[in-house]
Amino acid sequence: MSATTKKRAWVYILASRGSDTLYVGITTDLQSRVWQHKTDAYDGFTKRYRVNRLVYFEQFHGVRAAIDREKAIKGWVRHRKITLIEATNSAWVDLATGWFDDHVDPSLRSG
Repeated sequence: MSATTKKRAWVYILASRGSDTLYVGITTDLQSRVWQHKTDAYDGFTKRYRVNRLVYFEQFHGVRAAIDREKAIKGWVRHRKITLIEATNSAWVDLATGWFDDHVDPSLRSG
């Protein structure tokens, strides 16, 4: 399978309201996955610690590449994760703001 036909995947980082807690994840449907976090659709870490603000994401062509990146980021110390986030989102705004207002952005879905 060529790189252009591989399924898209995203690595993302969520933060709690006070940015005390970070969560690194991977998905093939970023918008749906963020919605699940925001609505506490599943019990677990992000629901327990109210980690639901999308502060960083990267797109990959291929799930394997995304998994490798996720594992790398998860192995980093907190300061390095913060540096990654602040390189593109210095104000720590929720990058998903407006995503769920009446439309679905098809570019955030795998296809």
